[in-house]
Amino acid sequence: MGKPRNDEPSTPAEGSASAAFLLAQVGSHAATKFAERLAPLGFSPAHAGILRILDKRGPVTQQALAGILGMFPSRLVALVDQLESRGLIERRDHLEDRRSYALHLTEKGRSSLQSIGRVAREHQKALLAALTVEEQSQLGQFLQRIADDHGLTRGVHPGYARLKS
Repeated sequence: MGKPRNDEPSTPAEGSASAAFLLAQVGSHAATKFAERLAPLGFSPAHAGILRILDKRGPVTQQALAGILGMFPSRLVALVDQLESRGLIERRDHLEDRRSYALHLTEKGRSSLQSIGRVAREHQKALLAALTVEEQSQLGQFLQRIADDHGLTRGVHPGYARLKS
């Protein structure tokens, strides 16, 4: 994990920032702008991510979702309550474990996810406007390789683990 590809030290050209700093700088900027773009819809990035995961993975228990997100189950309850109160998800009896509830995306949740998707696409277009389509694809491949090398879960923002109850 995180192994260098060669023995040469990675130093930035004079007057430029290191790649690690630039990743952090752009990542922070991107996260802030995405949150700003979601706010008019009444969503936080955490809400958007939960809806997206439920759409991709289907019904899961709250316990399983907390594990997927790597977050405190007690914090997840508050987020799920918020989404349920808006009619975006439902807790239903789990078919295999009567002691648990499965979280299901509602039609209203799917519709909201389409709106979130439009915002995400606009965000990506604005964020990566300085790159060609080919460069954007290459950047995505490079970043995915780095994320995989560091054991990051695909499609899950590591910020969930920092959410406190």
